[in-house]
Amino acid sequence: MYDLLLKNLEVVRPGRDTVESLDVAITDGRFAALEPDIAPDQARETRDCSGLTAFPGLVDTHMHVGIYSPLAQDAVTESKAAAMGGVTTALTYFRTGQYYLNEGGSYRDFYPKVLDISADNYWVDYAYHLAPIASSHIDEMEYLLTEQGVSSFKIFMFYGGYGLHGKSDKGAQREFLMIGEDDSYDIAHFEFIMRSASRLMKKFPDIADQISVSLHCELADILNAYTKIVQREGKLTGLRAYSAARPPHSEGLAIWIASYLAYETECLNINLLHLTSRKAVEAAMMMEKTFPHINFGKEVTIGHLLLDYDAPTQCHAKVNPPIRSREDVEFLWEAVINGTLNWVVSDHACCSEELKVSGQDHTDGDNIWVSKSGFGGTEYLLSGLFSEGRKRGLSLPHMARLVCLAPAQRYGLNNKGDIEVGLDADLAILDPGKTFTVRAAESESAQGYTPFEGMELSGQVVSTYLRGSLVYDDGKVTGPARGEYQARPSARRQG
Repeated sequence: MYDLLLKNLEVVRPGRDTVESLDVAITDGRFAALEPDIAPDQARETRDCSGLTAFPGLVDTHMHVGIYSPLAQDAVTESKAAAMGGVTTALTYFRTGQYYLNEGGSYRDFYPKVLDISADNYWVDYAYHLAPIASSHIDEMEYLLTEQGVSSFKIFMFYGGYGLHGKSDKGAQREFLMIGEDDSYDIAHFEFIMRSASRLMKKFPDIADQISVSLHCELADILNAYTKIVQREGKLTGLRAYSAARPPHSEGLAIWIASYLAYETECLNINLLHLTSRKAVEAAMMMEKTFPHINFGKEVTIGHLLLDYDAPTQCHAKVNPPIRSREDVEFLWEAVINGTLNWVVSDHACCSEELKVSGQDHTDGDNIWVSKSGFGGTEYLLSGLFSEGRKRGLSLPHMARLVCLAPAQRYGLNNKGDIEVGLDADLAILDPGKTFTVRAAESESAQGYTPFEGMELSGQVVSTYLRGSLVYDDGKVTGPARGEYQARPSARRQG
């Protein structure tokens, strides 16, 4: 007997040419059978899903849970938001320093605290990418990989001389990162992170292809210079001003530096995060041609695909790197469709209204310089891609690769990202004919607003299954918190 039988689904699987009409049987939290017609009496529970489309549970590999609110609180509300969008696995970027736990020190002391706080607070499965901030963290990367299941590490290229929300001096940044006088968060530090990752790839060849370094590619020197120019001239406001202050060529130049460092250190897997512009994507393509032996992962966010810098929500859409022009948005879509960009994420960072505009003159709602950076959006990841992607001819299997299989494979989630016998029975079930208007008030997120407010999207997630258990259904999160920590790379189970 199967535990659960979902009948009459249109099943979307990455790598397939077509969508198949199948019944999906689940036992012990895994896919047990995928066949055109399974008898209902073979299952303890049967559900008719006629007219609905099943994607693998989404793997949102770029989130920031616990950045603006306590982790224990944020994990609950933001994982519920993830579940309502069909996301079943959330990978969060985490680090020492201000925000997050507001602690410095070693990862041997810090990371177990993160895991203790996380336990029983996630409604979806979860894992963490970690950023080596202090030089001592570099020596802990092997411990994090072998004992804690952390196979991906992050570099924030602008942190050395520019703030999270705007320009900053070196002293303030050192305080922000909570590092000592002997530490420098600079290009040399980035090099040594890559050298350490390279050593791990060589030491553990069986998992080498799922060990990687991810980079936020912007250069502080460019950001500082252009912020000063834009503020002094005073010709631009809102998102246009912020884009000009963090110009696209800063991304491009950072990508060149990161790529050469990867070449120099033989760090063969690097991920270029949240590419926002034609210049950034073209720089990545140039580097791929220059260093063909390096495996580049190229990421884009749903925010940069749905919003441009004339969006009416303005300061609510402040994020790093910035929202760009409509021309850049359409170029990103072309790069998604032709396969240049490898996966799509949310970069979800719940920032409440009070924090977003703290210190702002409330008579001037467009003062971009004092708004906090980041916003949520994991709950709109699939619907946004489905709605706008279909208009541009993006196939459903390609969508499944972008938000399910490709990120799962890159980051060592080997039982996620596909609908296949033996894998975790994670499903995002979509009503393709259902159109809805985005309203922040209807989200499970604690944010209270969204820069996507008022957008009309087609294709709404109606049910989400996590390892065979219903965690979201008919507009409501269901059951207890079932999310489990995913140590990576995970051993792939066979059907």
